[in-house]
Formats: sequence, structure tokens, C-alpha cells
Amino acid sequence: MDRLRGDFSDYGDAEGYDPLEDEIGHEAPPPSVGQDERRLQVRAYNHWASLLGDRSFPLIGDLAIGQLPDFDPHAVLLDFAEGVDHPLVRYVGPALAEESGCAGQALRRLEDVPGRTLLSRITDHYLQIFGNQSPVGFEAEFVNQRSRTILYRGILLPFSRDAESTGIDCIYGVINWKELADQQTTDELMHAIDRALTPRAPSRRDAEPLTEWADGPADLAQEPLDLGAFSLDEPTGWNSTAEASLADILASARDLAHQAAAAGERSRQALYEAIGRAHEFALAADADPETLHELVADAGLVMQERAPLIPLVKLVFGADYDKTRLTEYATVIAHARRIALPGGELARFLAVQPGGLKGVVQIERRMRRAASGEPQAPARDRLAFRLRQLPTRSLDTLSAEGEEFALVLARRTPEGRVVMLGEVADPGLVERAARKLLD
Repeated sequence: MDRLRGDFSDYGDAEGYDPLEDEIGHEAPPPSVGQDERRLQVRAYNHWASLLGDRSFPLIGDLAIGQLPDFDPHAVLLDFAEGVDHPLVRYVGPALAEESGCAGQALRRLEDVPGRTLLSRITDHYLQIFGNQSPVGFEAEFVNQRSRTILYRGILLPFSRDAESTGIDCIYGVINWKELADQQTTDELMHAIDRALTPRAPSRRDAEPLTEWADGPADLAQEPLDLGAFSLDEPTGWNSTAEASLADILASARDLAHQAAAAGERSRQALYEAIGRAHEFALAADADPETLHELVADAGLVMQERAPLIPLVKLVFGADYDKTRLTEYATVIAHARRIALPGGELARFLAVQPGGLKGVVQIERRMRRAASGEPQAPARDRLAFRLRQLPTRSLDTLSAEGEEFALVLARRTPEGRVVMLGEVADPGLVERAARKLLD
């Protein structure tokens, strides 16, 4: 059975924060994101966010498909030039194509993909992206065409075709998977483990006394313990409600919130850990809504239909906590749920995002505006953003050759400097500018 996560309610936003407050000052850099399928999903999202700029969706031309070795083998690109109901398949990565039994085939449409394959499962998810107008993360399992149970996790990322487009024209999906062992293999493995754990009868050698060299020269030939074989990179969150009750997770989240408050400006990572545990609390609350309502009522709070995550973050950080910050934390948790970020990974996710917490807040708010049909930033604002990306130079670098009168575009920087962006060699514009100057 599929287990999907992604359709989340909207709620009010609070403005007026200072993005500089969220800079991670002189702390050690965060650990690099790992290489398993869960990290692949996060890395793909991070790459999408890096292309976003001030748009609702990045441009597909900026994606450089075929030059992304980290994602391409597990990727698919859908094009909706012929409508949402009949997506064109523009690219399928070799690993995904082989797993789906369509390597070497010329696939034109998603409906041409063989049934009961991993690639065909994209059909179950891609329509969600048009409803959410934002990335959609998913994880599920199914029995494939070879009667094998496949667990898969991925993310679908929306793109526009050109700068003038305001809608979703393409979807780039990245998906990874693993195959569950069949029952015979599982039984054999468990039998081998049982044999290894069964105490053996003591041998004659066991009964012999140890010599003075028992822990001496013979041991010097042994290989040293390879600590690198043990992975310390896995999340350590409260992912199993069987191991911890909802109240236990809340108590842990509150402890981290208190530690973050005590750390103050010295450590943004402490705050990220607290927000990450609040995210785990929210995930656990989904499976135990009755206990959640009891905890909310005991704290004198009220569930809010329009802002369902606000009471949860109040339980963690306190009802008297700064309202703007509470809204930001709830917004970040909502974004983590939107992209199906697993429990235990939000702190790491925030640490590697451009702008940290504030950057994620801005992306989530942009996603909500797009989903609600609110207009994008005006064309003038988008033009200004692109102009700010141009290299600047001083006026004395302007060539002395050319027409007597020139039209030069300059920019005043936040540092109080005036710099030149370039000369506009258009006689008509020069004439219009001259008339404006003389009026």
C-alpha cells in the first residue's frame, strides 16, 4: 500500500524578520549529506532551490540534464507541452530505465511506460504537483512486474519553460529504491543468524589454560578495528512511536528548545535541532491525534484549522514565545512535510540550506502564494533581480570609441557606490533618453 505525504494546509505568515539573524556564524560546517536514497531526495531539492532565484519555479534550461551525475541515473523528465493528462517523456536515467524494464526503448509518453514498473509509479504522484504548485516528496512500496516488493522514495520538482512562463511546464523527478528480500532468502538469513548465536559446546582448546602470550605477539598480527565501517551519519531522531510515546517526544523537544534558548546567538545548530525534534513531534502526532488534542487542551491551547502547526510549536517552545518566530518554525515544519522529509533530518536539512531557516521560510511562502494563485513578483522586480546578477565595472572602462552620445545603465549598490552595468547601443533609446533629459 502506498504511504504518501504532501498535502498540507496553509496558515498565516508573519513578516518583519531580519534575514541576517539566521546566518550561521563561526560554527563548524555541517556534515555532508550522505549518499543513501533519503539524502538523494534532499540533494535534489537543494539543487532545485539553488536554481529558483526570485521565480516561483526554476527554468528547465538551467537544469543541465545529462550533466548531473548525482541525479541523472535515477531521474525522469516529464514535459507537459501537450497537456497535463499526456506528459511527454523527455529523459529517463539509465538506472531507472533498467529497473523499469525499458532500457533501450524509445518512450514518447508516460502512458507508454510498461505497467507495474517503478517508472510507471510516477503516474501516481505527478498530478499532486499541480495541486500543490510546489515540490512533492513521496515514499511507497509496490510489487513490480517480477513479483518483487520494491520500496521507493523520491521527489518531483516543478520547472517553467522560459522566463515569461508562470506555470509548471516540466517536472524533473529523482527516485531511488531497494528491493525487499523474498521469504526464502529471509528465512535462510535468519537461520544463519540463529546458528551463529547458538552457544557451541566447549572444545579441548577452550579448556586449556592461557599462556603468557595469549594476548601478546599473536594479537599483533590481527587487523585493527576499522571504526570507519560503522556509520555515524544516520539520523538519530525519534522515528518509531513504538520506542517513544508522543509525550516523550514532546519532552525531548522541550529540552532541546530550552538548550537552544540558553545557547542564544552562540549556536544556530541548537535551534535547528529543537525545530527538527518539533518536526518529529508533528509526525508522531499524525499517528496519535487523540493524545495530541489532550496535550493541547492540558496546555490551555486550542487547535487551529487554518494554522494546525502553531499549537504544536507552542507546546515545544512555549505559548509566550515570540509569535513571529513561532510562525517561522511552523512554516519550516510545514515545508519539511510538503517535501516528505523524514523525521530526524530537518536539522541537517536546515544547516545546508542557503539562508538557513529564513531561506526555507521564504521558499515555503513562495510555494503557498503560487498554490493560492497569487501573482508572482512583477516583471519589473524580476528584471531588477537579473540586473543585480550582472558583473559591474567602473565608468572609466567604457570604450572611447563609438557614437558621441551613449546611453549607459548604472546601478547604485547597497554599499553606496555607483557602478556601470554596460552601454546600451540603441539609437532609438538614446534619443528617447535624451528627450527625457532635456524636458
